[in-house]
Order: sequence, then structure tokens, then C-alpha cells
Amino acid sequence: MYGKAFAPEYQGELGSALGVNSSYEEVLATASRAHAEADSALERARAALAVAEANRRLGRVTEAGDAWRESYRSARAADDAGARAWALWSGGTLARQCGSLPLARRLLAHAVTLAEAGGDRLAHGYALAGLAETGRIQGDYAAVAALHEELLAQAQKHGEARHTVWAMSGIAQMHRNTGGYAKALELFEESARIAADAEDHRGRAWSLRGVADVLSVQGETERALTLLSEAEAICRTMDLASALAYNHKMRGNVLYRAGRYESARETYTLALREFRAMQEPRGVALSRLGLAKSRARLGRDRDETLAELSVLEGDFRRIGLHHARDMVIAFRAELTARPEQGTPAPRSGATTLRSPAVPATS
Repeated sequence: MYGKAFAPEYQGELGSALGVNSSYEEVLATASRAHAEADSALERARAALAVAEANRRLGRVTEAGDAWRESYRSARAADDAGARAWALWSGGTLARQCGSLPLARRLLAHAVTLAEAGGDRLAHGYALAGLAETGRIQGDYAAVAALHEELLAQAQKHGEARHTVWAMSGIAQMHRNTGGYAKALELFEESARIAADAEDHRGRAWSLRGVADVLSVQGETERALTLLSEAEAICRTMDLASALAYNHKMRGNVLYRAGRYESARETYTLALREFRAMQEPRGVALSRLGLAKSRARLGRDRDETLAELSVLEGDFRRIGLHHARDMVIAFRAELTARPEQGTPAPRSGATTLRSPAVPATS
């Protein structure tokens, strides 16, 4: 049903030189050479796009920002709407990674328009997927659930494994966040299988992270940690700095749910350091929340914890992370409803609030 995974963001001659599993240091070196040797504006646009994506994945946000803008300028000089759409997709994805969600939506919406005008089906699909993921990250499931389903159907129709894995794991994440653990596990496991068959190592790493998350909620701590170790190895091989940091944050979650608060605190601290190094405010805020909860379980003064939760609630509101803000509110309610000493650990999975489930996949 699916072919081998490919990376449409590597275009022109780069498409034959690089693959979906190329390490991002390799991508950066190859694309930088191609940009220096480019003979046309379109070639420069394509090379700069790959430079931008490599830097973004490596957590080098300033360099990524410079590169996607260079790609856009060159694409405009080449009068190529599709290339402009790809550059804006890269810029919108970077904006989302940096926590600038309104900017991400504007850039991605413009990318959708340009891709449609230029007849670039893949750029159109990736830009729509970017909009869907932005809404999902914010917790606006009602607005983007149908779009995720539509994108999954399109990916399956065209046999595009990489996009199928993305859409399926996104739908799984929404089910997981609304309490549909059985469906989430089914979808995460299926996306991991598709990624493995298509040799999409990055997609498999993200899917394994999702499987581990749900297994942890269900009390299968050691299985979850084993899967996260497998995913971590993939992240290190491919130089996936952001994915590695999110893997570490998830390991912190798993340890926290298991009541291993010292280890959770150490792991959240590691993730926090990684996110700060790559200037990723969403990851920073989520790691700080995990760290605050771990410290509270280890006996930190309750007033200090409540003060930090207030700061975090403001950060989540500013970034637009509605689901994460709800988690702050829930933990604050739990702290204030109990005596300062002897606050028990939450039940497995209790850190996630439930809301109406999203539609099941077809």
C-alpha cells in the first residue's frame, strides 16, 4: 500500500543526494555546498530550504530563520509559487517550534494559498498539515480533527507513508489527550509499523514515543522506557535535537507517573537544558511544568510551587497551549485541595484532563 518514505523538502538534485533518513549534519553540509554552487534562483531556493530544515531540526533557530527567508527571496526571484510555498512552510514550522503560533498560522496559511496557485500538491498537503498540527498543539481539537482525517485519507490514497505516519500519530495524540487510550495505542502502534516498513526512521521515533506514553499511562513503565531508549538511539543517529529533547521530556513523564520523582526531576532538568539551548519555548515550558510537579512530590514548599504554576499558566496562555494550561490548573487544584504534607502521587494517567473524544479514524 505504501512506498518507501521520501523527503519532498529536498528538491532538485538534492532529492537524489539526500533521503528521509539522512542525518541533519549531512543535509546541512550537502545543501550548503549546493547553495554556494547554485546557478539559478530556483536552485538557490531549493538549497536554502534544505539548509533551513537541517538547522531547524538541529535546534539552530537563528540559522534556520535566515535560511528560510533566503529560500523565499530566491523563490520569489525565480517567480516560482511552489518554491515560495515550501519556504513559507519551513518558516511556519519554525515559528511553531519557537512558540510563535499566530505567526505560524499566518505563514502556513499563505503557504497553502501559494501551493494551490502553483499546483504543488505536496507543498499544499504539508502546509495544511502544518496548520493542523498547530491547532492540535494548541489543544483546539474540534477545529482540526476533521483536517487530520482528511490529510490521512489523502496520504493513504497516494501511498505516502511519511505523511500517513504524521497524520495517524497526530490523531492518536488527540485520542490520548482526551482519554481514548486504547484507540491511541492502536494508532500509535500502526503508525510505528508503517514507518518501519517505509524505512522512515524519524517517523518511527515519534510514533514509539507515543506508544511509550500510552503504555506508561497504563502502568507498563519498563516497556515504555525500553521503547523510549530505542527512539532515542534513532534521534541521536539522525541528529534530531528537538525530537531527542521531547524524548527526554517523555521519559521524565514516564518516571513521574511511576513515582520515581528523583529520576524524573533529573530527566526533566536535562530536557529543559536541551530546549533552552535550541530556544524552543514550548518544550521549555512543558519541561518546567514536569520539573515543578516532581519537586512538589519531593517536598518542595507548596507556596513556591503555586507561584511557579502561576508563571507557567501565563506562559502557556501566551504561547496558546490550551491543553498544557489545563494541566497546570488541574495540578494546582490537586495541591490546594490537600494538606501541604503527604500529598500522594496522582493515579497513573491522572495528569491528563479528559474532554470529549475526537472522531475515530476510518
